[in-house]
Amino acid sequence: MHSYVLLLFSYVFVALAANGRWVNTWTSMPQLTEPANLPNPPFNGSTAVFVNSTLRQTLHMSIGGNQTRVRFSNVFGVNNLDITAATIALPLNGAPGASAIDMSTLKTLTFSGNTSFSIPNGALVVSDPVDFPIEPQSTLTVTMYLRDGQDGFSITSHPGSRTTTWMSFGDLVTASNITSSSVTSVEHWYFVSAVEVWSNSSLTSAFAIIGDSITDGRGSDDNKNNRWPDLVLARMQQNAATSQIAMNNQAAGGNRILADGLGPNALGRIDRDVLAQSGIKYAMIFEGVNDIGVADSSEESQSLIGDQLISAYKQIVTRIHTFGIPVFAATITPFGAPNSTIQPYSNPVREATRQRINAYIRTPGSFDYFIDFDKVLADPNNPSRLNPAFNSGDFLHPNVDGYEAIANSFPLDIFEQFSGEISMF
Repeated sequence: MHSYVLLLFSYVFVALAANGRWVNTWTSMPQLTEPANLPNPPFNGSTAVFVNSTLRQTLHMSIGGNQTRVRFSNVFGVNNLDITAATIALPLNGAPGASAIDMSTLKTLTFSGNTSFSIPNGALVVSDPVDFPIEPQSTLTVTMYLRDGQDGFSITSHPGSRTTTWMSFGDLVTASNITSSSVTSVEHWYFVSAVEVWSNSSLTSAFAIIGDSITDGRGSDDNKNNRWPDLVLARMQQNAATSQIAMNNQAAGGNRILADGLGPNALGRIDRDVLAQSGIKYAMIFEGVNDIGVADSSEESQSLIGDQLISAYKQIVTRIHTFGIPVFAATITPFGAPNSTIQPYSNPVREATRQRINAYIRTPGSFDYFIDFDKVLADPNNPSRLNPAFNSGDFLHPNVDGYEAIANSFPLDIFEQFSGEISMF
């Protein structure tokens, strides 16, 4: 009887999926906000954050759809997050980081039929579906009002937004512009973690990338959406075979595979940031440089971190393969420098670990496919360093030219190659 029920459920699920499903068109990896990235006073009070505050945030969509819903996360809050009101709209002139909206597009968000919602600590809420057409690669404005703010100083955010967020006192969720004597701006996102669109096409899916600051876009330009995943998305949108695949950037600066730091460790967040997301059909890991760089440079320590990284990669592949999702990987890019003062990671022993890990990533069978970002960015005359043309200045993060080189090297045909579900056994 139990087997029959499971079989029936599977048939129902497949039938529903054939008629349409929700797919993430945008994501932001939630993380605990460090003290330096909390809002400045007066939005940061003595006992709470964002009391009587409106936040207006702009987000870069990947694929389009006619129905939309938004996820708000309180995963790192230790108290309830009370959303008093929230709206969506298109920004004026479609501009990323804009404080003004196109009033003709303004829509009120509801949650389980209510215009407000109290999100418990550690939880998230998804808004009710709203008829709101989204075009591929367009910008969406999400505005939220917190009458009571959030108690304490443990809040959920994504500091590396590279996009301007506006905040002001009072309820301005339906205002045409965020303008007042209290208005200020920061380059952080707060509380928003995903935007979903409804798709009636079985071809629509999402591609999730687990990464660190290089994928999060350090070295790219604010309000220009020129991180390497954004640039790959632009290529995907020009290619009919990939135009219905959403780009889900699940990266954070300083992130590591084996240990918490700036954001939870990658091995621990696979379930949350890949498997629990809407419409994921492809996954990728481009991480490990911070594990190598933070670990002591002794041969013993680096040998151990290399062993642990390889074991963690295997675990990540195993977990994701359980759901029939192929896993791609990118080789770790160079971080050598003239001295460790310029780039603290730079060290011959750490370089040996990088080469060891890259040899593993390149080994057939380690991942379903690998992309050699190392070769794309390396200095031909000194492969332990970034090509000078791609160096943002710290010998670790690429500049925009480097991100463009990565994007241009990305093989779009891998999505067709792995379009069918892989074996789970």
